[in-house]
Amino acid sequence: MNLAIELTKYLMILLVGVYTYYSFQVLRYKSKGQQDRAYRMMTGIIFILHFIGHFTLYLQVQNDKLLLLYAGEAILFILILSLYQGFYKRLSKLLLRNMLMLLAVGFIVLARLSFDKAVKQAGVVTIAFAICLIVPEVVNKISWLNKFGWVYGVAGIILLLIVLFAGTTNYGATNWLSIWKFTFQPSEFVKLFYVFSIAAMFHEGTDFRRICAITVMAGATVIILVLQKDLGGALIFFVTYVFMLYIATQNSIYLFAGLLSGSGAAYIAYKLFNHVRVRVMAWQNPLGYIDHEGYQMSQSLFAIGTGGWIGMGLNRGLPTDIPVVDSDFIFSAISEELGGLFAICVVLIYINIFIVFTNISLRQEDTFYRLLAMGFSVMFTFQVFLSIGGVIKFIPSTGVTLPLISYGGSSAFATVLLFMIMQGIYMRGRAGRRKTDTSETAAGLKQQEGR
Repeated sequence: MNLAIELTKYLMILLVGVYTYYSFQVLRYKSKGQQDRAYRMMTGIIFILHFIGHFTLYLQVQNDKLLLLYAGEAILFILILSLYQGFYKRLSKLLLRNMLMLLAVGFIVLARLSFDKAVKQAGVVTIAFAICLIVPEVVNKISWLNKFGWVYGVAGIILLLIVLFAGTTNYGATNWLSIWKFTFQPSEFVKLFYVFSIAAMFHEGTDFRRICAITVMAGATVIILVLQKDLGGALIFFVTYVFMLYIATQNSIYLFAGLLSGSGAAYIAYKLFNHVRVRVMAWQNPLGYIDHEGYQMSQSLFAIGTGGWIGMGLNRGLPTDIPVVDSDFIFSAISEELGGLFAICVVLIYINIFIVFTNISLRQEDTFYRLLAMGFSVMFTFQVFLSIGGVIKFIPSTGVTLPLISYGGSSAFATVLLFMIMQGIYMRGRAGRRKTDTSETAAGLKQQEGR
């Protein structure tokens, strides 16, 4: 059994490496045949990796419930591929597979850390994909989504204010809302409203008065998040707005001014909030405060160092010694048990998603959808940067989740929704190019007939 577990460790690294290679290679393929072969290979790898991960865990824990969880997740993946590719012939197959690969990694790691949380996460993801099945079609077909910029913005602010005054506190931040027996994090969904709002308002114009009005709205959103002590979320919102402002105006002065004001705000936050100072202390010298403030960071670094390049193997490390390892510090668990090479491939998959998101944005003829896609691209990528950067001690920890991998129902649901919105935008872009190509072909034929 030990030999089998050891072999699966190397096999999982090989599989994720091959998947990562094809995820970038498929961007270069021109022929549909090459692309289809690559997608089939990537699909097979996802299912094999998902099976091997759960099989390895089962060999060690001998829990029959784990087999049922695996079967349910595998059926979910089959349904997602069948339904989404069946209903939408023009969706991004690469984006869909990248989602499933990250979900597979998340399901494996969560099953190792906490079976109950893995079950809950699978349930939330199932509901999210079921509800979001219609989202690509809505985004693709409805043309008046850009008419409600202020509505999106005000709705987001009202929701955050409700949380500020009626929410519950968790890990020092008042960013949770309980309704009946359900507890969720509204800021994860406000992210979507926020990007929609900014994109819609900049679509109407970029004159100075409008920029000032939008800045006030964005600033109010960020300030409320700061009052909730959700500084990681506030930082994501702020950076997203700065880059969307720059993209909309093409004025580098706004970019530099935003970065300068952000630096000033970070210094003020350091002076005002004790938990920010604690995180900075833990970041600067985690071993010096290992008994208190630096314990989490120290354990994270120990885990990453212990794992090395090839990892300890599933269920052979001590990731549970890291506080909130299933959410904020799940990248440490991946590094310890699956290895540094595996973790690097995960990072590369996120980079691949950023490239796909950016390409979707650049292919949009409509300013609203171009800004919308770029806003989501910046928001998603920056969250990944904050999560991984905090775990590896590149930056102070901000307490944000790793999208599609970390435990968190609100984060998982909102991320699935974000990806489906991006699929709808992708489909609009493809439809627009098809119309353009058809028009150009028709014009060419008429010109030839005239000759």
